[in-house]
Amino acid sequence: MSRPVDNPEAVVTNVRDRYARIASGELSGCGCGCGANADLEEDVAIGIGYAGAELAAVPEANLGLGCGAPVAALAPRPGETILDLGSGAGIDVFLAAPRVGPEGQVIGVDMTPEMLARARATATRHGFTNVEFREGRLEALPLDDATVDGVTSNCVINLVPDKARVFREVARVLKPGGRLVVSDIVLERPLPEPIAADLYAWAGCVAGAMLRDEYLAALAAAGFEEIEILRDVDYVGMLADKMPDELAALAERTGVAPEAIVGTVRSMTYRARMPV
Repeated sequence: MSRPVDNPEAVVTNVRDRYARIASGELSGCGCGCGANADLEEDVAIGIGYAGAELAAVPEANLGLGCGAPVAALAPRPGETILDLGSGAGIDVFLAAPRVGPEGQVIGVDMTPEMLARARATATRHGFTNVEFREGRLEALPLDDATVDGVTSNCVINLVPDKARVFREVARVLKPGGRLVVSDIVLERPLPEPIAADLYAWAGCVAGAMLRDEYLAALAAAGFEEIEILRDVDYVGMLADKMPDELAALAERTGVAPEAIVGTVRSMTYRARMPV
């Protein structure tokens, strides 16, 4: 049985198409993709750590796509340059922007034009002048070397076939001593083969996830130090009551009951730093 990783560009195309549909409102986030439902998106976002007041400030930027709330732990400071990997509709960019202030800048990078258009429209609507959204792949970031103070990302690196390359790119653009705080999906143990081979499960933030130890080893190999796990919870168990249709569709496609991956798929938020 072939796996999506055997054809990485097909994975990229599938992910881009799915997130374009989410940006247009055809689908909503809800654990990386359900039927459109704004109330459910807010419920999911609060469940993974966002505050209601944060979501209310820029409601159109919340698509329920995350698996954590990493910006608070990143703690952007006035005057800093912050990068958000896979920024989507821009929720984490807009949360970081007031913290860096008018002298700072927050840059979002995303490969989906529809997401970028939505984020840019929101920035204009709300008068954000210290944010920028750039089109690009995480494996080849459109930034110069050593230009960023902090990097964040929310449930996106798992979608990239070559994660080690992403970590090397992040290390390249961070300044010496720069920090990284990411929420992402990792695996406690290997997935059942039918799920690991399912292209839709990859776009749904499951099949593309790495084993936790391999993920952290790739992070360290890119040069990161002081790696600290801030949060590690069961992702499927956390969202099972919010995405029953998604799990039912997964079971129908693969023949694997959702209960088989409870405890296997983890939502992990971590902090790391480049050496000075």
